[in-house]
Amino acid sequence: MGRALLTLVLTAALASGCGSSGSAPANAGSQPTAGSQSGPTTTATTTPATTTPTTTAPPATTTTMPATTATPKADPPKPRVVWKPIPFGARRRAEMAAYSERHYGIDSWRLVHPHVIVEHYTDTTTFSSAFNTFSDDAPDPELHELPGTCAHFIVDRDGTIYQLVPLNTMCRHTVGLNYTAIGIEHVGTSDAEILNDPAQLNASLRLTLWLMARYHVPLGDVIGHNESLTSPYHKELYAAWRCQTHSDWLPADIHVYKLKLAALARRYHVPIGPYVRPVNPHC
Repeated sequence: MGRALLTLVLTAALASGCGSSGSAPANAGSQPTAGSQSGPTTTATTTPATTTPTTTAPPATTTTMPATTATPKADPPKPRVVWKPIPFGARRRAEMAAYSERHYGIDSWRLVHPHVIVEHYTDTTTFSSAFNTFSDDAPDPELHELPGTCAHFIVDRDGTIYQLVPLNTMCRHTVGLNYTAIGIEHVGTSDAEILNDPAQLNASLRLTLWLMARYHVPLGDVIGHNESLTSPYHKELYAAWRCQTHSDWLPADIHVYKLKLAALARRYHVPIGPYVRPVNPHC
């Protein structure tokens, strides 16, 4: 009996031991448990999930630049011009080239980059009489030279602007300046007559301003014929003519004209240019 009791005790001890070879629980993993590992105990570390911060682009910003005022383009409208050419063929061009060489030392009839605009009046009462004078290529009654006198434009009493000669061609209208000047005639017999004719004056101012802008002529180089001798551009090689000028557009009248021209220039943003100092002609 004692032997049988011992056998029962041994059997009970084996049944309650940790090393039994019974079936593992259904949820057992394949990894060893901490209690069954034979080596150093290793504690499983669970790394907390890290969230990579999302880089959010800063909101688009609109940079407001300081307001700047762009300089408006100097672009006055060209006034309506009627093309009515006078005869200016090969013979007259040759005469103009010969004249230019005698008086300016330039063997050419071409007007290259004009620097001066000269205002005149015709001393006649009609456009046709002035046109006929300029068309007739005859020696002028005052100086007796060829080619005949002419101007690039005539402004009629009703404001009609006629162009008689291309702007790349010299015209005989102002002794000492023909090589570099555009001539504008006005039908009339006095400066005051033109200044008091709104249609004619308005057309003249608009034509002159357009020419100023096109050729970059400063206001100081818009002159009356009477001011020709004091122009910095005056040049006359023929001694007998060096002090020759006319009385049209006296300084007081051209001053009034230029005040109105300056106001129109500001309206169309045309630069009036630097001050042009008159020269002493010693005449």
